[in-house]
Amino acid sequence: MRVITLAGSPRYPSRSSALLHHAGKWLESQGVDVLPWHLHNFPPEDLLAARFDSPALITFTEQLASADGLIIATPIYKASFPGGLKAVLDILPERALEHKVVLPLSTGGSVAHMLAVDYSLKPVLNALKAQDILQGVFADDSQIAHYDRTPVFTAALEARLKESLHQFLQALIRRQPEPLRRSA
Repeated sequence: MRVITLAGSPRYPSRSSALLHHAGKWLESQGVDVLPWHLHNFPPEDLLAARFDSPALITFTEQLASADGLIIATPIYKASFPGGLKAVLDILPERALEHKVVLPLSTGGSVAHMLAVDYSLKPVLNALKAQDILQGVFADDSQIAHYDRTPVFTAALEARLKESLHQFLQALIRRQPEPLRRSA
């Protein structure tokens, strides 16, 4: 199984990228091949000009096509996700997430931003024909400490993240084709 991770924060390190890194390491420990991507992998001029022929976008699209799932981690600013992430999603092919399991992870200054994923990110993922968008995890700033070094998550966040990753892995497994059986 292969999963693409996409860090949607314009900053690195960030709380959302700390969540994403933790998720990627957990999936790798479960035998999943994880290919990490960050907004910084896409030249800003390609995003601003919506260059569909951008070498970075072509590589990302090819890797996404062969992936079983996608984890997107994003901060929430002013009740939405960053424009750089929106620019990446806007120039993906229309059915880029078809047959993919998607897990959104998000961070924000307070729980007041919790619904932003449902109202701003999930509609875009649906437009890209994501097959299965899981509930995801929201963390406010008080739940992640030392994100610029070794991040420390609260016990409650750690438990929610582990449960979501387990559900994500189970959804990936369910989507795997059944092995061919020989007839006797």
